[in-house]
Amino acid sequence: MADINAIAQQFTQFYYTTFDANRSNLQSLYRDASMLTWEGTPIQGASAIVEKLVGLPFSKVEHKVTTLDAQPSSPTIASLIVSVTGLLVVDGGENALQFSQTFQLIPDGGSYYVLNDIFRLNYGA
Repeated sequence: MADINAIAQQFTQFYYTTFDANRSNLQSLYRDASMLTWEGTPIQGASAIVEKLVGLPFSKVEHKVTTLDAQPSSPTIASLIVSVTGLLVVDGGENALQFSQTFQLIPDGGSYYVLNDIFRLNYGA
């Protein structure tokens, strides 16, 4: 398997840059079998996932990644789990929200797609 940390870094940089600029362009990263669990709500299929992301109630967002961890997720295919934590700045607000997101990436023709994606905000105590 290629360097999973390099793959994870490239993927997350692309994902969050695309998310912050134009969320509808994330559709190519998901498939019909993909599932996003957003704050405990499961959403399946590329179209439904992107519909959810595009419909989020903010116009401007910036992800600031603080940690990034990756590990293989299967002994038989070159898939990986990527765990990210960071800060989410919404609509230019001064108080960033803490978030965590975990991706399961599956190889597909020289690149990867997201099979499973779990997103959670940390609202604090």
